[in-house]
Amino acid sequence: MRDRPLPTPSPHWHPAAAFRPLISAPWWQWLASQDSLTERLMAAGGERPFRVRLLSQRLGVPRRDEAQALGLAPRRLAWLREVALCLDESPWVVARSVAPLTQLRGQRLDGLGERSLGSWLFRQPDLERSPIELTRRPAPFHPAQGPWGRRSVFRHGDFAVLVQEYFLATMADDLGLPSR
Repeated sequence: MRDRPLPTPSPHWHPAAAFRPLISAPWWQWLASQDSLTERLMAAGGERPFRVRLLSQRLGVPRRDEAQALGLAPRRLAWLREVALCLDESPWVVARSVAPLTQLRGQRLDGLGERSLGSWLFRQPDLERSPIELTRRPAPFHPAQGPWGRRSVFRHGDFAVLVQEYFLATMADDLGLPSR
């Protein structure tokens, strides 16, 4: 395995283990899970229809903390995608994915449309995931509020994508999750 540059820590994101004493067991199961969030949401929703609502997909400059997490030089263009993961058309999670343009060769992510990125990622046999980081800050790209956000970098060969998922109050209410 190649040495990769270590990301610079963000003041708003912290290792999941640092938050563990503050998080209830039901929330910890959602925040620390290493499997597909899409599949977990579909299972939790039961018979309710699941949908990925594409909010935005474009080339743009990532925020500073996003570029740092990817080891990307400041002001470099990246592929940015924002979605809402919905049950019964109600957003439960909003997510933002950031991938450096230099690493998109051959990856047709712009064609995902309203399919989840996880449906592609979790089919890659050599997928690696960085440790999960958590935040209590709301999603900076969406007005809906929620108690937690998590992020990690997924790597597949030379490809890397930062996936940030913000769990919304609607999900917590629908599942009867505690405030923390």
